[in-house]
Formats: sequence, structure tokens, C-alpha cells
Amino acid sequence: MSDKRFVHVVNFWLKKDLTEAQRQQFAEGVRALEAIKTLEFFHVGTPASTDRPVIDRSYDYCLLCIFKSKADHDAYQVDPIHDHFRETCGPLSQKTLIYDSEAI
Repeated sequence: MSDKRFVHVVNFWLKKDLTEAQRQQFAEGVRALEAIKTLEFFHVGTPASTDRPVIDRSYDYCLLCIFKSKADHDAYQVDPIHDHFRETCGPLSQKTLIYDSEAI
């Protein structure tokens, strides 16, 4: 088991035909993930107003989670709060990209 910090970045592209209520449901659902106990740091946001050729602003939400270890990340993945988010908000997303990394 590694005790290196583990970073989990998730970008979400929501379906274009969602209602405002469904968009609100997604926002509330993703913010609810902050209650998961194994998180060391949590941030969820929308694209910043920066504009350079290397910046991708095509996503709707970006989730950044930092854990003290991969084991903490693995516990997050099976937490009931995370399961509920996947079940209720997963269908609202048309595309999800995940970038996981460990400290070097």
C-alpha cells in the first residue's frame, strides 16, 4: 500500500438537453461528495474565464479530490455517497474523463 498523496480529477460534460432542475440536481449531487470521510481536499467548479490555446473549457464541471493515499481513494470509490452520486447523476452526463495521479 502506498502512502503517497493520490489526486483524482474528474471532468464532466452534461447532456445538452437537461432541464434547469436536472442541472441543479447534478450540482447538488457532486457537491454532496464532499461528505466522504477519506477526502483530504475537495473542490468542485466550472470552467474559469482563462483563455489560452492550451486550455480546454469545454467541460461543465471539474471535480478535484486529494487523498492521503490510494487506499483512501479506493475507499471513496465504494462509499455509499459516491454510489448514490453515480446512480442519480451519472445518467445526466454525456461524457466523463478521469485523471488519477500519485505524488512522485
